[in-house]
Amino acid sequence: MTIERRGFLRAGAALMAAPSLAVPARAETFPSKPIRWIIPFAPGGNYDVTARIVADPMSRQLGQTVIVDNRPGAGGVVGLEAAVQAPADGYTVVMASFTVGYVAPIFAGKPQMLQVLAPVSILTTAPTLVVVRADDKRFPDMQSLLAAVKARPGAVTIGHSGNGTTNHVGILRLQLNEQAKFNIIPYRGSGPGIADLLAGNIDSFCDQLTSSMPHIQSGKLRALVNLGLQRTPDLPLAPTLEEAGCKPFEGGTTAGVFARLDTPQPVIDRLNQAVVASLKDDTAHKRLRELGAIVRPSTPAEFTAALKADEANVVELLQKGLLKPE
Repeated sequence: MTIERRGFLRAGAALMAAPSLAVPARAETFPSKPIRWIIPFAPGGNYDVTARIVADPMSRQLGQTVIVDNRPGAGGVVGLEAAVQAPADGYTVVMASFTVGYVAPIFAGKPQMLQVLAPVSILTTAPTLVVVRADDKRFPDMQSLLAAVKARPGAVTIGHSGNGTTNHVGILRLQLNEQAKFNIIPYRGSGPGIADLLAGNIDSFCDQLTSSMPHIQSGKLRALVNLGLQRTPDLPLAPTLEEAGCKPFEGGTTAGVFARLDTPQPVIDRLNQAVVASLKDDTAHKRLRELGAIVRPSTPAEFTAALKADEANVVELLQKGLLKPE
């Protein structure tokens, strides 16, 4: 599938022109200073929570501090753009997924970021949920929510963490499959959206299990459905789409670490080693599993293959014009 690729490539080349003059990092001396890890969403969401868990063992692995730097905006594009504009020396990495790097830029009028970023390693796959306030008796299950949406198209609100994100794509796919129309509200990350849901300002929210889990465990939120093909052991009572009477699709989020595309391969390999070892750290692994994440350390090649698989999940939405700048 091609979506204005030449335009994206020209814009991507322009973004990379100035930083490319930087002297490449030498593998034998890397790293010799702190690593900046850009998280393209606000604090408190899935990406932020995951990164902060992994950053500590990653710092130990590299012998340098890994500094988490939140750069929210435009569905993740603001943070990715900052990573693209940084020198290609491995000292700036960014957390992203296929939708953040490929789809969200369409909404922001920016280049397709995955053409100018190199996969380092998958971090986790997070199940995606539709959640409501636990005390909201209007929606005891997913079918009651959909019935309300169909009765008043465009009236029932549902939030997500930014245009072009996996959560946004999940809502659009749900609408297409169920012939329903929500009033979709974008936020700059899961944290602000969940806060608005808890405050009663929106009716529902589409979110990763990792950022919703603490609120589900505290009894403040309730999961109506898991946008996946099977139940997650960490939330066994949340039905799948098929079990909830909906047409099934795979709506989870596979997120990982990227560096600049022209970062020297030995530096990419060193970063990969550090990420993989950090995900195997007993404390980090346990904390990620407690949040409901599926921990998936990978090689760069395996991450590339996963990104290609994710592309298939949005092709129909793009071709039908359902996923486009508003």
